Amino acid sequence: MRSTQASLVVIFAAAVAAPFVSELLKRFSVPPVLFEILLGIVVGPQLLGWAEADDFVTGISTFGLAFLMFFAGYEVDMARVRGAPIRLAALGWVISLALGLLVILPFVLEGLVVSDLLVGLALTTTAIGTLLPMMNDQGITHTRFGSYLLAAGSVGEFAPIVAITLLFSGDQPFHEGVLLVAFVLAAIGVAVLATRPQPPGLLEIMRRHLYTSSQLPVRIALALLAVMIWLAFELGLDTLLGAFVAGMILRLLLTRNRVEQLESKLAAVGYGVFIPVFFVVTGITFDLDALLESPSALARVPVFLVLFLVVRGLPVYFVSRGALDPLERRALALLTSTALPLVVVITTIGLETGRMHVENATALVSAAMLSVLVYPLLGFALARRSLRRSGES
Repeated sequence: MRSTQASLVVIFAAAVAAPFVSELLKRFSVPPVLFEILLGIVVGPQLLGWAEADDFVTGISTFGLAFLMFFAGYEVDMARVRGAPIRLAALGWVISLALGLLVILPFVLEGLVVSDLLVGLALTTTAIGTLLPMMNDQGITHTRFGSYLLAAGSVGEFAPIVAITLLFSGDQPFHEGVLLVAFVLAAIGVAVLATRPQPPGLLEIMRRHLYTSSQLPVRIALALLAVMIWLAFELGLDTLLGAFVAGMILRLLLTRNRVEQLESKLAAVGYGVFIPVFFVVTGITFDLDALLESPSALARVPVFLVLFLVVRGLPVYFVSRGALDPLERRALALLTSTALPLVVVITTIGLETGRMHVENATALVSAAMLSVLVYPLLGFALARRSLRRSGES
């Protein structure tokens, strides 16, 4: 059995190698996150056996996932997505959920799926946390198209988390609903306190310590993340909900002239340390044998990959008619069909509760990994073409 220290060395080496591999293949626009997962599979116990995910490594990985959701919530700038973007995003997700349950029903009737709701939810997710660094690299985040993508992606992360919290965190949905309302009220209370005018002396201390060894604003942001995760956990809710809301609260807390300064530091902590560990460990814990030894599981991978696009992408494409041009709508459909982090979470819940077959869990995660490769590659190409066209007109 590999020591924790040895595993961490290999994991961080894989995290360092992934951007270099991505750079070597930059003509194909393959995101580093995919190579982080693939390298995790290579160094994991099913191939080279150089790294294992013990409790300590899993803990760091879990915090990486929380950071990913934190950034997803942080990017929800309500001033930018309110109105048509968020309204169409909510409508698109509701249609996606209904469509997901409908297309999975034949699998349930054939005994291939235990819980149609669980698999249907997995098909409605959007990996906005995974897409964010790509959006920033592509210069799309602060465009009009970026507002619609952020809105659709945020709903595609937030709504499934709420559904998981209500339906799979316990055996009493009403009780879970009451706790969810309590959490939302507590979050609103924290947000109200955070957005109240702060004493000038406190603001000066924050500004001064942003560039000292104490890094006080960074510590406060991390403390906020920890508090919201703890609050969600204590209420029996999904901790990812706490991380997402913490990001939204931090966005409200920061004044416009301090957002970029603190954001770069948080990005250094999140994307530089914890988030790549999550993706590498996802590869390490991936059940490659279950995929390769089961022709049935292997055959379901392309099916689920297409279903991500049908269930998540098509509703987004149709509801955005009139708001975006055809090229932007196709790009939005492809990008919102990108899934991974929540698929990992949902399949883990399914396996732990006995509501999902191993073959489906493995095939879903495999399809989600492919979606990170295929759909952003096509979607961002269309988005760039649309931006160039609008810039020329």
